[in-house]
Amino acid sequence: MIKRTLCIESPCHLKCRNEQLVVSYEHIKGLEDRAEKTVPIEDIGILVLEHQQITLSHYLLDKLLSNNASVITCNETRHPSGMMLPLESNILQSERFRAQIEATEPLKKQLWQQTVKAKITNQLSVLKKWDIQSNLLTNLSQSVKSGDADNSEAIAAAYYWKNLFPPAWQFYRKRDGLPPNNLLNYGYAILRATVARALTGAGLLPTLGIFHRNRYNAYCLADDIMEPYRPFVDIIIRSIIDTTSAVDVLTKELKVQLLNLPANDVLMDGETSPLMIATQRTAASLAKCYAGEQRKILYPTMSC
Repeated sequence: MIKRTLCIESPCHLKCRNEQLVVSYEHIKGLEDRAEKTVPIEDIGILVLEHQQITLSHYLLDKLLSNNASVITCNETRHPSGMMLPLESNILQSERFRAQIEATEPLKKQLWQQTVKAKITNQLSVLKKWDIQSNLLTNLSQSVKSGDADNSEAIAAAYYWKNLFPPAWQFYRKRDGLPPNNLLNYGYAILRATVARALTGAGLLPTLGIFHRNRYNAYCLADDIMEPYRPFVDIIIRSIIDTTSAVDVLTKELKVQLLNLPANDVLMDGETSPLMIATQRTAASLAKCYAGEQRKILYPTMSC
């Protein structure tokens, strides 16, 4: 079953009652008359806490994590600033942790090669949707070396970002850069939570990456595995700016499109499924690669 992504945007108190997340306004000045809202906890995959005046019970947090939900917190500008994931979500966790930790460098280089190739292939598909041809990305996708020794990912990214958006935007990809960087950041945060949730569900340690090794990053593996999925965010945002240039403010309408990302259909191994399910299949395939049961990670392909 596809899990729901919820975004709480206004002041409220969140609690658990009868295995339901309850949104209560009874102690919120000016909102006391609002009716309670409830959602079954088992239906929640990602919960985004956007308003600074949201309070919640520890019991609810424990219930959410017990059901393998990701909880995202936002800062005063309503942009994601943190994430919480369960520590135990798979009965084979210790066994899979061990296989992951003991993975050899040649294996990790092969896995990163597959990841970079899948990312560039999907980036190429996004460009083709807008009739932007790129022999460079075509060649790079076919020549990625083990461990991406030639840095094909960075070369492809430079061309991709230069050409993805119309020239009038003069776009430069930077986390704190001008719009639509704000949309990309929000979409990638939702994607990161979806991937991290899938990895913990597969019994893997999201901190221990294949390629990313930042000592201050608790989600290195999630950042690795989400790379081929990033173009699914990019295509949403390019479609948005084709209809409006008013993207300075992350409005509710814009956020809805990005929050729906986990439910969007993607193509994987000849089958169509929601992106959230695809991330779970990717994570399960990675666990099998670490265990020596298979040699290839399953990644979705862009069907533009």
